[in-house]
Amino acid sequence: MVTHTDGPTGHRPQPPTGSRPILLTLLLASMLTTMAGAIIAPSLPAMEKHFSAVDNSAFLVRMVLTVPALMIALGAPFVGTLVDRVGRKPVLTASVALFGLAGGSGLLLDNLYAILAGRLLLGVAVAGIMTATTTLVTDYYPGQARSRVLGLQAGFMGFGGVAFLSLGGVLADLTWRGPFAIYLVAVPLTALVLRYVNEPPAAPAPQATDGRRATARFPALAYGIYALVLISQIIFYTVPSQLPFYLKDIGGIGASGAGLAIALMSLANALVGLNYGRINQRFAFKPVAIATFTLLATGFAAIGASSSLPLVLLGLVIVGSGIGLLIPNLNTWLASRTPAALRGRVLGGVTSCLFLGQFLSPALTQPMTGPIGIDGVYLATAALAALVVAALLLLRTPAAPAPRPATAPATAEQH
Repeated sequence: MVTHTDGPTGHRPQPPTGSRPILLTLLLASMLTTMAGAIIAPSLPAMEKHFSAVDNSAFLVRMVLTVPALMIALGAPFVGTLVDRVGRKPVLTASVALFGLAGGSGLLLDNLYAILAGRLLLGVAVAGIMTATTTLVTDYYPGQARSRVLGLQAGFMGFGGVAFLSLGGVLADLTWRGPFAIYLVAVPLTALVLRYVNEPPAAPAPQATDGRRATARFPALAYGIYALVLISQIIFYTVPSQLPFYLKDIGGIGASGAGLAIALMSLANALVGLNYGRINQRFAFKPVAIATFTLLATGFAAIGASSSLPLVLLGLVIVGSGIGLLIPNLNTWLASRTPAALRGRVLGGVTSCLFLGQFLSPALTQPMTGPIGIDGVYLATAALAALVVAALLLLRTPAAPAPRPATAPATAEQH
């Protein structure tokens, strides 16, 4: 059994009684981040055909999928600073409203470059939503409650992926513009954020042993977490960027079928994420990270090893299971070592690396599809995940500080 205490510099109070509307609103807002790019993945072949007269349309259409990730990666550190200095609620409210407007712009625009501009604004919105919601969760929920709620967040994001990706595939069969309509769900959600989300009180400033105000330190662990997040997303995002084309090649499967296949992966993600709190009670952070990349290696090996559709679907379930562990585990690990006053900036770095990996994924893997094929790309990503497993097994991580006596505040969450 793994025990927990709270973070190194204290924590903000838990939500007041009757806070279920607050939690539900945060979970619903978190679901929006699953629509940043993948929801339009089933539309890519038809969109490429529609804009075939545009130079480099094959590359630019894939950028419609991933350019939000570039803006999220660039904007998340800035947004994280705003979250710490301006407040969690103002950033979240503005971000949810912008998400609906920028995401839905693809319904009306008929210029590929204008659509790309709208996707850049969408990226700014997602950076704000992801950083603000995760920071609010870590503010309000200390210790084991935090891992449970971050698992719920991952589960909601996974179920959002199931619903939105399935619907996106159906709408993409009607018109490539169809999935853009789903972004408009953010409009009523903005009202919920204004109504139910409360700005938590500021965390007390850390004090040095001589009673003077101490300077909050950026945790060294963050750099390792950032590297794991970046690599995982380069690997993972080969699914939405390449799978629709792969399924079309091996089985003649159209947009709705591709959407359902990706939704199956999201379902596995959701089910595992919902159980992360229980997993975190039994296993330390590093073994869970090793299990995560083992699942990614196994799943992508199954996808790339055969043109059999059942094996591809099995591989997607395994990959989804790994992704269900990935973000709640790394976020909980990092939040447990981060001063409350720095959480927006530090967790903003996770958001940045998460989406930088998604943006880099097609740029790195698309040139490989010519010489080795899409199946070869999936086998290469499996090998990369296996290398990460080997590195984690060989790497010694510093032990957590021993807990102080019960009369003194704890210094770190024990793991």
